[in-house]
Amino acid sequence: MTVAIATAMAGKAVEVAGEPVRAAVAEISRRVRERFRGRPADEAALARAGEEPEVLEGAVRRLLDEDPAFRAQLETIWQQGHVNASGDGVVNVFNGRAEKVVQLRDVQGDINIG
Repeated sequence: MTVAIATAMAGKAVEVAGEPVRAAVAEISRRVRERFRGRPADEAALARAGEEPEVLEGAVRRLLDEDPAFRAQLETIWQQGHVNASGDGVVNVFNGRAEKVVQLRDVQGDINIG
């Protein structure tokens, strides 16, 4: 979630499944930006996001670690966006870091991953 937030806040395209998830990311980004106001280090991280996205991600992570209630609010918005995106569609969610991630839907026939 923090990577998607930081990416969206940096003004970059976020690969998400459907409008409900995009709306959730936009709402979360707006709320985090509001929390950054008046916090010089966080505002600086936001200003440098294009060159140093990992700094912004760290600032977002610190903010969420400092305020568990705020984190819970954002996680609720995140989850609601994913639930609203389902139906006949698919929502693939990956949280964390990995070298390679494979997410699939409707595979017909053989598949080899190696």
